[in-house]
Amino acid sequence: MAYLITGGARSGKSLFAEQYASRLASRGIYIATSRVSDDEEMRHRVTLHQQQREQAAFRWETLEEPDQLALKLDEIGSMADQRQREGESPPVVLVDCLTLWLTNRLLIHEASPPEMLEAEVSRLVESIAAYRHPLLLVTNEVGSGIVPAYPLGRTFRDAAGRMNRMLAERCERVFLVVSGIPVDLKRIAFTWDEL
Repeated sequence: MAYLITGGARSGKSLFAEQYASRLASRGIYIATSRVSDDEEMRHRVTLHQQQREQAAFRWETLEEPDQLALKLDEIGSMADQRQREGESPPVVLVDCLTLWLTNRLLIHEASPPEMLEAEVSRLVESIAAYRHPLLLVTNEVGSGIVPAYPLGRTFRDAAGRMNRMLAERCERVFLVVSGIPVDLKRIAFTWDEL
């Protein structure tokens, strides 16, 4: 049961995802994909997000996974399956965010053939499709702006667009968050049967 949440920067995607998670389960696993390194501004953002989750009434366990996201989801899914067989409700999993994960993988594969990055994205999509418990995926909508002036930026924009499209096909619900307002895209989506 995967749900995709997309939108622009600072649109309210993460807040919506966290609120949605609290309605799906009594506790959650928050998978953070950022790679903080020496970026002071990013470190401040991460600290702020961690403090907000700690102060929330909803119980979060935070896992840092900037690289091996598919493997981590497979592991959590297996543990959740086992707990469910034992009569325990599985936690909701929230991944924030897929475009940061994609950035991490793109930088590793920058000099590699494009097929290597595409294979990692496909592997992630397969793991998400196989995940049988509540799973919220936050991603950025990056294709609505100007065309990046440099090749790596264009590669990222195109890869993110393909990844988001593949995930939208597999997810039960897809939300676009604009100015803090979530819109359920699959509920209002056009279908060819309407013609």
